[in-house]
Amino acid sequence: MRTISKKRQKRLIRNLLIAMVCIIAVLVGVIGYVYFRNKGNAYDLSYAYRISSSLTGSGASASAADQSGSFADGFAKKLCVSDADVDLGNIQLQSSKERGLLFDLDSGEAKFARGVYDRLYPASITKIMTAILCVKNGNLDQEVTMTDADVNLGSDSQLSGMAAGDTATLRQLFSALLVYSANDCAMAIARTIGDGSVDKFVDMMNEEAKSLGMTGTHFMNPHGLPDDNHYTTPYDVYLMLNEAAKYSEITDVMKNSIYKLTVTDQTGASKAFNLDATDKYLSGDHVLPDGVTIMAGKTGTTDAAGNCLALAVQNRYGIPYIAIIMNAPNKQILYADMDTLLTQTNA
Repeated sequence: MRTISKKRQKRLIRNLLIAMVCIIAVLVGVIGYVYFRNKGNAYDLSYAYRISSSLTGSGASASAADQSGSFADGFAKKLCVSDADVDLGNIQLQSSKERGLLFDLDSGEAKFARGVYDRLYPASITKIMTAILCVKNGNLDQEVTMTDADVNLGSDSQLSGMAAGDTATLRQLFSALLVYSANDCAMAIARTIGDGSVDKFVDMMNEEAKSLGMTGTHFMNPHGLPDDNHYTTPYDVYLMLNEAAKYSEITDVMKNSIYKLTVTDQTGASKAFNLDATDKYLSGDHVLPDGVTIMAGKTGTTDAAGNCLALAVQNRYGIPYIAIIMNAPNKQILYADMDTLLTQTNA
């Protein structure tokens, strides 16, 4: 039998070790690239969806169907799971009626929870679902003419100021819906997406809620005005806002402090409405805690629902959170308690 010299053995061993080192280096490089690419961008709520669009070649004009593809699913794969109540040290909400949560989206940890599965009236937080269906099913450049049914919702209803016969694009209605929480815009969107039927749109809302696992939710309208059978839970609001964060059209609008709605009336004349954000953090009426950035959110207020606020934020380190408070007795307590939760994101 032919033997291998010791010199050749050493050479083979050295070459084998070099090859192993090279393989390990390549593996470390690939793993590091994937980790840091995702880690560095994980806190941009729409990152995965922009990547999805770029890979499919659809760019900025990607459709809702493209944005809800396999890459888009990544944001929702790491859903937070929570007990009904989770203490946050000695920190408590001021009112016993309030319900809420603080979820760390990076770790999936529930930092705080109080009654997150209790059924509550959502008020205009409902409009998050209206916005989701608008983006998923609508052509935002479509022109819509307002009707009497859209604008005649009662004197105490939040309305944009438009009149029956005014014409705007679905994108304009969508923006007024999210910034100013305009109920007339919610009705016009629902009628348009529902092929002329608000009832059909409400059925779509409930189907979408079911698909998101919102088992404690039932919708009766697209705007959130009180109805005994219109309810949700703080946890379901988290699921809904988590879904909304997939769409840059939604998150881009939700961060605006004001929206100028310019429409055309029946005579062809143009008229404009300056609509301030209902979120006091965005409007500047309440100072956001230091080191916190709002990525998306929605307010809601009725006598039945109390004062509600759902926010997707990131802390000074870029870590994303969702914070929700519902049924606060007044806005002062709502924002004070939200300050408390948001401050914990940097603790």
